[in-house]
Amino acid sequence: MGIRFVKTAAAVYLSILAAQLLHLDYALSAGLIAVLGIDVTLKRSLNTILVRIAASLSGLLIASVIFLLLGFHLWTIPVFVLIVYPLQARFKLSDGIVLSSVLVFHMVDKQAVTWGNLVNEVALLLIGMGMASIVNLLYRPRTDVELEAAKHKVNGLFSAIFLHMADHLRDPATVWDGSELLEAPEAVKEGLELSRRAAENKLFQSADQWSPYFEMRRQHFDSIQRMIDLLAQVYQTLPHGEAVAGLFASLSEGVKSDYYAGEVEVSLLQLEKEFKAMPLPATRAEFEMRSALLQLCLELKTYLAMSRKGKKIRQTAGEEGQPA
Repeated sequence: MGIRFVKTAAAVYLSILAAQLLHLDYALSAGLIAVLGIDVTLKRSLNTILVRIAASLSGLLIASVIFLLLGFHLWTIPVFVLIVYPLQARFKLSDGIVLSSVLVFHMVDKQAVTWGNLVNEVALLLIGMGMASIVNLLYRPRTDVELEAAKHKVNGLFSAIFLHMADHLRDPATVWDGSELLEAPEAVKEGLELSRRAAENKLFQSADQWSPYFEMRRQHFDSIQRMIDLLAQVYQTLPHGEAVAGLFASLSEGVKSDYYAGEVEVSLLQLEKEFKAMPLPATRAEFEMRSALLQLCLELKTYLAMSRKGKKIRQTAGEEGQPA
């Protein structure tokens, strides 16, 4: 059973109970109001509650003026709708239109605009939304374990991709179904969604460690896709390819660790120097493949630059290297 259903059930029960204890009319409506105040995250719930309170109070005020001037007739209800709904939509209070209508229809049912009726409706509103706020505030799910699992999954998929890339460079005839390329973007997307929910469940602003991480991984995957396109142009085994394969094999391990160590970047710079000292290609095919390998190295450099910018650098010799 989802925790949102449990929170909703608790808020509904407490709201109706409180309304009955205060002997309010339409006490069951307090439960309906509580349902409308529950949302997925704390910040979204508070925003929803504020919008619906503003919409309900403004709706009650305008409805009171309309009914006092025009009386309680069937045709005055459409007048209320034609006046209030556009105004609330104009001021971005559309989420509160239904709730404000429920409270106004209570007055229509009583056929009277009195202080007692208005106090009753406002009390129902505050009890329902108040209970929803309290329940949301008391229980805020911890997502640390889920976020760590999402991070581990993304890193594992990236590691597998880099290993397959290394295998292809060593033997272009190697068969790979590419399943990790389909799973990785979904895993990154899941991590971004989890990190957004975690941030929205914090009442006060604090440093968000997870959103930048998964956003970096999203950019990493875009870079990986470009590398895959270049890799497809290498269809023969070359000494240059063997050297680049070593970089990806190292990267497949480095991507799992927690700090940016920079070994792959150092090796890449050294490899670029070695490439410049090698003889020129003898055939067109070799020229095209070496060109693709050079572009692959340049894209790898871009990937590593993202890692260096987005992650903490290892400060002491005792710490492990950070995810690349």
